[in-house]
Amino acid sequence: MSDGVLLDATAGLSRDQLVRWLGDAAKLWLAHDGLWFRAVEGAGGLEEAIRRDEAAMSAWTVLEAKRIRERLNLPSGGGLGALETALQARLYALLNRQSIRREGERLVFTMHTCRVQDARNRQGLAPFPCRSVGLPEYAGFAATIDPRLAVTCRHCPPDQTPAGEWCSWEFSIRGDEENRSLVGKVSQKGRTFGP
Repeated sequence: MSDGVLLDATAGLSRDQLVRWLGDAAKLWLAHDGLWFRAVEGAGGLEEAIRRDEAAMSAWTVLEAKRIRERLNLPSGGGLGALETALQARLYALLNRQSIRREGERLVFTMHTCRVQDARNRQGLAPFPCRSVGLPEYAGFAATIDPRLAVTCRHCPPDQTPAGEWCSWEFSIRGDEENRSLVGKVSQKGRTFGP
C-alpha cells in the first residue's frame, strides 16, 4: 500500500481509532498465520506444517526487522538498545503481554501471554511446540537489527514453562571472532545461536 492510499484511508481518524485499526490489523495478520498453519497441518500433518512455518517465519522476521529498523531510524550496529526498541515495535507487541529487562550485558525478552497458545488452550489443544520456529525467528530478527547479536532460548514449548510465561529469550553481543565462527549455526536449548 502506498503512503498516499494509507493516508487517504486513515484521514480523519482519531488517535484512538488509529490504535484500534492497528491492533485489529495485527490480529488479522496473526489469524491468517494461524489459519494458514492449520490448513497445512490438515493437509500434511503437524511436522510438515512446522517445517513450512519455520521457512516462512525465517524470511518474514527479516522483513519485519528491516522495516522496523527503517521506520524507527535505528542505528546500524545499535546493539541491545536498538534491539530493545525494535522488539517493542513488532506486531506481537500489539497482541501479547511481554516484558524486556536488562541483566548485566544481556537483554531478556519474555512473552507472558501469547494469542496463539491462548487460542490453542481455548480449543482444548496442547501447547504449540514453537521452539523450532522461534529459534530462527529471534535469531534472524536480532541479526537484522545488529549482526553481532546472539540469542539463547531460556524456555519455550515444548519445554515446561514457568507460570505466567510462554517463552523467554536472552540476547547478547558476541565478539567479531565468535560471530564469524557461528555464522549459519542454529542450536537447541541453552546454547547460543545466530544467523
